Amino acid sequence: MNQTIRLLAAATAVSLAGCTAMTTISSPQAGTTVAIKTGTAVTAPRSESFAATTFGQYEFRADATGREPMYGLLPLKFNGGYLALDILFFAPATFFNLREVYPHYEFDLDQRVVKYRMTADEAWTTYTPSPDEASRARSALAAPSKVH
Repeated sequence: MNQTIRLLAAATAVSLAGCTAMTTISSPQAGTTVAIKTGTAVTAPRSESFAATTFGQYEFRADATGREPMYGLLPLKFNGGYLALDILFFAPATFFNLREVYPHYEFDLDQRVVKYRMTADEAWTTYTPSPDEASRARSALAAPSKVH
């Protein structure tokens, strides 16, 4: 019984410890800053780690001198591996970690898009924030305590 409890505790700890993902944030426009809700830095390019989420979103604001700020929601990828581990070892974790950031993002203020991809050598997928998403991000980032 004790061995089962220890194994379950270890599996839970390993599963929950791996619930962050590293991403690289860049922009073709020099001097671009990117603020992401719960992020820790704003200057691009940079690498940063973000927690996995199931129901949450990461709102962002990207801006550079002389350009209108762009607001939106960071596109997130579904992580089937986390789902499998959650089902096998700790089902309640599915409420926290089914989606995570992509490894690469590029914020293009001239085109008003966010590009994202899994690997550095694959083609970019393009996301254009909807007016509703931009409004939501603008509201979420309005409170100074929400952005680091």
